[in-house]
Amino acid sequence: MGGDCLNFGCVPSKALISSARLIQRIRESEKWGLDRQEPQFVFEKVFKRMRARRAKISPNDSQERFESLGVDVFRGEARFVSPHEVEVNGQKLRAKNFVIATGSRPAIPKIEGINDVPYFTNETVFDELNEKPESMIMLGGGPIGCELAQTFRRLGVQLTIVQRGDQLLPREDRDVAEFLERRLINEGVRIIKHADARSVATSDAGKVAVQLLDRQSDRLAERTFFADALLVAIGRNPNLQSLDLKSAGVDVNEAGLCVNDYLQTSQRHIYGVGDVIGPFLFTHMADAQARVVVRNILVPFQFLRQKMDYSVVPWCTYVDPEIAHVGLAEKEAKQKNVDYDLFVVPLEDVDRAVVESEDAGFAKVLTAKGSDKILGATIVAPHAGDLLHEFVVAMKANVGLGKISSIIHAYPTFAELARKAGDKYNKSRLTPRAQRIFSWLYERARK
Repeated sequence: MGGDCLNFGCVPSKALISSARLIQRIRESEKWGLDRQEPQFVFEKVFKRMRARRAKISPNDSQERFESLGVDVFRGEARFVSPHEVEVNGQKLRAKNFVIATGSRPAIPKIEGINDVPYFTNETVFDELNEKPESMIMLGGGPIGCELAQTFRRLGVQLTIVQRGDQLLPREDRDVAEFLERRLINEGVRIIKHADARSVATSDAGKVAVQLLDRQSDRLAERTFFADALLVAIGRNPNLQSLDLKSAGVDVNEAGLCVNDYLQTSQRHIYGVGDVIGPFLFTHMADAQARVVVRNILVPFQFLRQKMDYSVVPWCTYVDPEIAHVGLAEKEAKQKNVDYDLFVVPLEDVDRAVVESEDAGFAKVLTAKGSDKILGATIVAPHAGDLLHEFVVAMKANVGLGKISSIIHAYPTFAELARKAGDKYNKSRLTPRAQRIFSWLYERARK
């Protein structure tokens, strides 16, 4: 119960990230005027604390809580035997409507030897890693890979990220990815891009040996890297394999279930929610989709049903500093030939960030060309996931960037980042003609 997020996703990873962040603060204590010191911690105790934090949250998703709310819980693997019937452990259950919300699992690369060596994924590392490895290879430089790589490096593990593409976090703009790459390298993470894992094996010394096809140089080269542990984080696959959707007449594709705007499958009484439909594999997206599905099941008339709206979708990668994003990025705007104006605010312009010694980062906001309509925003900063929501609400409520400038923000706060972006927009409206008018008014007032 609780699925990916509670058991081996958001909850345990952020608990570990919290401990690792404090460890790094102690390691960098001179930034805050303290004497240089080395953090004292036991790797296993950090993991024990993570599991305790998870256990504190778990009652919210427990079987007992759901049953107390009147929900019948059947434990087992379900499969469709007809469009209106599933079988669980030999028991058949009929229903007027079904919701498929079976989530996703880590994608495992089809490379030679992968089934013959021990490796971790996010589904196993939080409970099966019982002692600190001296070194680790991370296959994948997406959000999961980057978060866990930085965390384990801060916990004292020698870390190597292997990324197939030419940048980390492929969905983000290149300047954002390069900022993160510099931060990780400065913390001691080795990053290998343009590389494919060809094979894995166990060496005579008991280490994991990963053979890479390196495409960084002008010619292809094979290199082998060794580590005590291997963690695979190359992507996700939807959990549909055991549902026998053919018996239900439900259409699927490589990404998962095929659904319409109302989140209905090809069988209109069967809905899909979360990672099994995408397009965003986030807990908060599954939550939003679930709300739409509940409404659409309960309302009796088609014209009252709700379409799923993906126009304003925020997300955050919980590296340090965090990287939060909503709407169009520069890269996407260029691909779609969308004309835009760009407003960038360095974090060092925010007084609270300076006094906190947390002034590495920036915010970038895209507006429609010649307008203050916000098309998208990216924030690289401490608490960026929280700061982003001022832009999320503004976009949803059609509040322009210029309007944000006129809203009183408490001083000194990190939230001034949004107001300063609004100020930059307003300054851009000060045309030469407007400057001449204001200069004339100023001189007139002085006389």
